Amino acid sequence: GYGMITLASTLLTQRPSSTLDNDSSSNPITPQVAFFYVSLYLIALAQGADKPCGLAFAADQFDADHPRECAARSSFFNWWHFSIAIGIAVAIIVVSYIQENLGWGICFGMLCTVMICAFVVFLLGIPTYRLHTSIVGSDSPFICLGCSLITLARNSGFSFHAKRRMHEDEDATTNLEEARGVLRLLPIWVACLAYGVVFVQITTLFNKQGHTLDCHIFGSLELPPAMLQTFWPASVLLFVPFYDRVLVPALRCLTGTPSGLTQLQRVGTGMAVSLAAMCVAALVETKRLEMAREHNLVEDTEAAVPMSWSWLVPQYMMVGVADVFVIVGMQEFFYDQMPSELRSLGIALYCSVIGIGGFISGTLISLIDRITRKGGGDSWFSDNLNRAHLDYFYWLLAGLSAAELALYICFARAYTYKDKRDF
Repeated sequence: GYGMITLASTLLTQRPSSTLDNDSSSNPITPQVAFFYVSLYLIALAQGADKPCGLAFAADQFDADHPRECAARSSFFNWWHFSIAIGIAVAIIVVSYIQENLGWGICFGMLCTVMICAFVVFLLGIPTYRLHTSIVGSDSPFICLGCSLITLARNSGFSFHAKRRMHEDEDATTNLEEARGVLRLLPIWVACLAYGVVFVQITTLFNKQGHTLDCHIFGSLELPPAMLQTFWPASVLLFVPFYDRVLVPALRCLTGTPSGLTQLQRVGTGMAVSLAAMCVAALVETKRLEMAREHNLVEDTEAAVPMSWSWLVPQYMMVGVADVFVIVGMQEFFYDQMPSELRSLGIALYCSVIGIGGFISGTLISLIDRITRKGGGDSWFSDNLNRAHLDYFYWLLAGLSAAELALYICFARAYTYKDKRDF
């Protein structure tokens, strides 16, 4: 999936700009182009179904009432993210290489074959899966949740006797408590959105910075700027084993919590790391602009700034470490705190943090670009990065991250876990 997304985004960015500027009547959409865009929407549809349901289904294979399996489930979320990082690394390195040297058709065909093989393996495992079935005749959990939320909204208008009858109904009381639990998740979800804004910079502004730096490794060997993105999954691959096998046991001895940190503590730690990453990114960009001015390269967009690509490695690595805390923490938290029938919805909440973060980032960039261009000034996001001010934007994101962290701490301290084992 990640390989197909990488290839598709690369193909779109390589489309000649003239085809975008010409009138659509002179450049009618061909069947091939239409088929390509349909395939992109199919990938998005598949990702939207697979990410929440696949992870929730896999986590359901662990028995929450069995102490050893419960502990293994917490570790499972770490290794799930580890496997995702492997896929991202392969997509960036191997898939991009095949695309450049063997062609698009072979690359897409290879990825299609891999997906078919994965699907076959999934089907072969059906006899071994634990399936949680609903009670025959029971309503959909989404319908029950919707009815409970409506009941809560009207609760203030109930008479004393009506409330008493409702509390005597055990099923109604349980549904109302679950609805309240879902509503208590929303402040945490809102407080996580700023992290989604930071996360999307890996494949956008970080990548643009890399194209302006000296990417020579040694001699004439040069690192493609896009390959800098591999430091993000590489940091995940390095940190997950360390976290799961070294840090968690050490923290368990200190805190007495089976998982080392509670789920909310883990997410908060990652937010602090992402805040530090934005500060580092801002300082590196300030240094890059100083080097461009010092060597009179401000107007020379073709020349590389005499500054090594290795300056960008820390910010990539720090975001990767923050991922292990925040992404995995959100996955486990939203899965665990949702009613058992709605756990895929909990994972969808985590996914929406990244998706909405991307929309917020795009909106911020468009708004700031429009404001900073007024009066003939240089935009913070000028095509000539030597005249732009990505450093200002990174400081702005650092400020948003700091405000997010303060808000998050307030919400996290007031939150009551559904399962007391996480206290």
